[in-house]
Amino acid sequence: MTESGFDPGLFDPFLAGVHRVADGDMALLDLAARDAGLRATAIDLEHCTGKPVLLLRMATALEVPPGSGRNWDALSDLLRDLGWLPAPQGHALLLSSAGDLRDAAPGDYETLLSILHEAAASWAEAGRPFWAFIGLPDDEFDLRGEPCPSDPGAQ
Repeated sequence: MTESGFDPGLFDPFLAGVHRVADGDMALLDLAARDAGLRATAIDLEHCTGKPVLLLRMATALEVPPGSGRNWDALSDLLRDLGWLPAPQGHALLLSSAGDLRDAAPGDYETLLSILHEAAASWAEAGRPFWAFIGLPDDEFDLRGEPCPSDPGAQ
């Protein structure tokens, strides 16, 4: 339980995973993650147009050790380790403005989501929470914070 009395369950590795959220909620999620004892890492994806920029921004934000590869396999390996970053309770990645990557390079966006899901599952097996909050434009969410269907006529 946090000092505020509000407990979003961020300490639970089996609740953790990849979650789409409104960009406007990132600051609150950052605070909640820190309250839960997680290492919160902000990764700004504004104007991110594809894999090279994405991998550079991730490497920079995560302070990736020199000599690490810059490809999907290396990113997957790094996210399942993160041993160089002190995080006694677990990790929370806050990927803001991810809609820019999704719109510019849908395939790279989907690959990133897949890698993040694999990392979260690996961390859950180890009993440690790994959260990836994917920040998308606020207008893609309803008043309850639920994603709106991309097609208004969709069920």
